[in-house]
Amino acid sequence: MEKIVLPDIKDLHKLDVYKANDGYTAIKKALSQSTDDIIDQVKKSGLRGRGGAAFLAGLKWSFMPKTTDKPKYLCVNGDESEPGSFKDRQIFDFNPHQLIEGTLITCYAIGAKTAYVYIRGEYHKWIKLFQKALDDAYAAGFVGEKMKETFNTDFACEIYVHKGAGAYICGEESALMNSIEGQRGYPRIKPPFPAQNGLWGCPTTINNVETITNVPKIINNGWEWFSKIGEPKHPGTILFGVSGHVNKPGVYELPSGTLLTDIIYKYAGGVPGDKKILCVIPGGSSMPPLIGTEIEGVKMDAESLKAAGSSIGTGGIIVMDEDTELVKVLARISKFYYHESCGQCTPCREGTSWLVRILDRIAKGNGSSHDLDMLINVASNIEGNTICALGEAAAWPVRFMITRFRDYFEERVQKEVTLPVKNKVHSMRETAFPIAPQTQSLSRADFKKD
Repeated sequence: MEKIVLPDIKDLHKLDVYKANDGYTAIKKALSQSTDDIIDQVKKSGLRGRGGAAFLAGLKWSFMPKTTDKPKYLCVNGDESEPGSFKDRQIFDFNPHQLIEGTLITCYAIGAKTAYVYIRGEYHKWIKLFQKALDDAYAAGFVGEKMKETFNTDFACEIYVHKGAGAYICGEESALMNSIEGQRGYPRIKPPFPAQNGLWGCPTTINNVETITNVPKIINNGWEWFSKIGEPKHPGTILFGVSGHVNKPGVYELPSGTLLTDIIYKYAGGVPGDKKILCVIPGGSSMPPLIGTEIEGVKMDAESLKAAGSSIGTGGIIVMDEDTELVKVLARISKFYYHESCGQCTPCREGTSWLVRILDRIAKGNGSSHDLDMLINVASNIEGNTICALGEAAAWPVRFMITRFRDYFEERVQKEVTLPVKNKVHSMRETAFPIAPQTQSLSRADFKKD
């Protein structure tokens, strides 16, 4: 099977090696075609976003206005902060020039002359590696004003690396744009959508790193070639990051529609000690979990996972064996989203706090069946009531984990729990006796402790 994004070519990150393997020929080919032709090819290929939503990339490109007095921008989203996802950094490390070339083609197709590659702030190593590749591409005349001479074209594109500041919320496209603008990473209310009102109020397209990296191969090999790989409704290869209780964790590039069990047992080496699988999260920590006994026959593509009650997300597969303490897992996941909530929306800001406190109570052995119902209720009130999808990211693991593993959680709580209530009357905590109706003025000494 041919690998599209991470081919097995030694030193592919080096410019001379990339050039020797048809590097920067796709942009030359693209520049000889119309922008409409490029968009049409990506549409026909069926390329879907690899950042979580699985939206058709070519369709997203077509939303950009054809005529406008404003400049257009492309944002390449490399803010890879989803727990369980670690695929994009492999591209920065092993195939950065294909990402650069894909960025150039995308900019040409949508009419943008400036692109920002937004990279997670904690990715210090990969920021340096990508910047080195970008510098080499500039020096060789593949990026910037020198493109006009290199490719004999009027088109030129500038690419900038923007380092994030360690906020998960900046993976959301509008918060990412606010971050680039130097503002706080708050998601924006939509509409208007980025294609109409994005960076600095100008038309903007946002695509994931892996999505963009597929583009040069589609242009060089043709949309028909790409559309025949994997599942027809979600074609191409996908980078699956496998972690948790597997013998060989790592990133595996496989055709869409590959069986989940094949990824776990054939490629990731199975579960240590041949233990049974209790739970699998198929697309990063925010996606609904699957019961271990029900993963047989589940394919890893958007449509199949939707039918199975989950989502492809970022392709981050988290495997948990039969000895896993799901209460602790869920508590940790909830604490992450509580910590990363930007606080803009009340349901998310307050709701994630409630989820953490209730799960902490259950983890300490003080939980009741009522708490399980309360968790589902709180999660349901967060979901769909926030500006961005972080609300769903926090709610789905809780709601689906408890719903699908109800018996498991019931075994770890009590039917009824009586908890001591401290400082029942908060205002009286410093008094030694109940305050009588005031009939005369009182001094500070009257309120001293015995």
